[in-house]
Parts: sequence; structure tokens; C-alpha cells
Amino acid sequence: MKTRKNGLSEREMEFVQLLMADCKSTGDIQNKLKSLFAGTIEQMLEAEMEEYLGYEKNSIEGNNSGNSRNGYGKKTINSDYDEYEISVPRDRNGDFDPQVIAKRQTRTTEIEDKIMAMYAKGMSQRDIEDTL
Repeated sequence: MKTRKNGLSEREMEFVQLLMADCKSTGDIQNKLKSLFAGTIEQMLEAEMEEYLGYEKNSIEGNNSGNSRNGYGKKTINSDYDEYEISVPRDRNGDFDPQVIAKRQTRTTEIEDKIMAMYAKGMSQRDIEDTL
């Protein structure tokens, strides 16, 4: 991967260009990063739920399985950068114990820095989810 003078690769520069597309201020950029971070956490939680239940969302495999999805709960998490509201999937039995953001956890840890670094390197949300 070729590196430019400012230390960013071409792929990272493409990501920066996409990020800036509709931004008129640094606040706009921060809001986009905030939604990207929250969206990534939510996708990771969805993947955990799929793994826990053993089938994908809306799959007929879940019919009469003994446990299934039961909507979402809202959760506010705090980080060094800001406060985020995310949707956390629930199961009917109430046994789902997410690992990305544990039950009753309200503060992010090093996960935020890792996600932001991967975004900066141009990874997609799916790639980040697979990596973590």
C-alpha cells in the first residue's frame, strides 16, 4: 500500500474524501464518525446474536427453536469522544450476554480506538466485524 506525505495511504485518503463528502464543519465530521462507530457496534451485536441463536435474522430456522429474537433495547454508552445511543438485540429467554458491550456496561474500552483505526485504514463495517 502506497503511503502519501501526510502518512495516509491512498485507501485512507479515499475514506477521508468519502467522510468529508457532505460535511461543512468539523462538527459534521464528528457526527459521521459517531454514527459509523455506533453502526459498527450494532452490527457486531447482531453478529453475536446470530452466533448465539445459531441462525441469521429472519431465518425460518428460528421457528419453534425454543429461543428467538425479541426486538431491541436502547443503550447509551459513553466514550472518550462522545455519548452514543445504540440498539442492542434481545432474545426471548433473556439469556443473550453480548461480549462487545456487556450488559450494564456504559463505557467503551479500547474497542473504540481499534474500530476508528480500522475505519481510517479503509476497512468496511463487515470487515471490521469479521476482524473483531
